[in-house]
Amino acid sequence: MSALRPGDITDEMIQAMDRAKRQGLQKDLRALAANIRADAEGRYDSAEPGWRSGVEWTLLWIENTAAQLTEDRPGAGAGGRDQDVSPE
Repeated sequence: MSALRPGDITDEMIQAMDRAKRQGLQKDLRALAANIRADAEGRYDSAEPGWRSGVEWTLLWIENTAAQLTEDRPGAGAGGRDQDVSPE
């Protein structure tokens, strides 16, 4: 098997690798949200005020971030700089 040289790697290969990384991160974020949701179930009644809204905001932020990772638009990469949801 021969080694790849820099000219052997096409733009399509780079885009496919980037897409695979974003999809993997998206899957990990959704698993994290599912774990948070499962851990939070049943704790709302005894929690401090604001805790429930904090959990819900966090889940929304994670889902929005995950969704943006596979949107075909500029700034929808894994860097997380162009997020539409803010804590304010």
